[in-house]
Amino acid sequence: MQILHLYVSPGHNYFGRHGVAADQHPILERTEIRCIAGRGIEDDRFYDYKPDYKGQITFFAEEVYRSLGEELNVRGIPPSVFRRNVITRGLDLNSLLGLEFTMQGVRFLGTSECKPCYWMNSAFHPDAEARLQGRGGLRAKILTSGVLRAATSHAEVHPSEEVRR
Repeated sequence: MQILHLYVSPGHNYFGRHGVAADQHPILERTEIRCIAGRGIEDDRFYDYKPDYKGQITFFAEEVYRSLGEELNVRGIPPSVFRRNVITRGLDLNSLLGLEFTMQGVRFLGTSECKPCYWMNSAFHPDAEARLQGRGGLRAKILTSGVLRAATSHAEVHPSEEVRR
């Protein structure tokens, strides 16, 4: 398993904006993010969002991103448009639903699927929401504080990046 990309955003572009235009908050790529138990990711829009929030951190599979691009013939749009915090490779995110797991020494609880919404249709492709059903990513609670780091070499897997249940 690898962490390929890490993202934070200071504000909500889509969340809670039904019926109005998307906002323009940037999504910022980081080489590392600081996860704070029970609170979220420092500098992210969901940090201290509300007590016991099930989406303190979100995960999305690079394999799904690539597959969706091939299915819809979309190129040149980065995975950041899905507004998930952690882009992984080599991990079945749906298998972590309802489970505690550890990644790079940080412990999480997989709480629910990141269900795709209609905003995906404007951010990626008009059929993105439908094609992402059941594979939109994973929402999780942060159970222990720590730092996640993106892989510096995409060809190398480090034991510290291994997911443990």
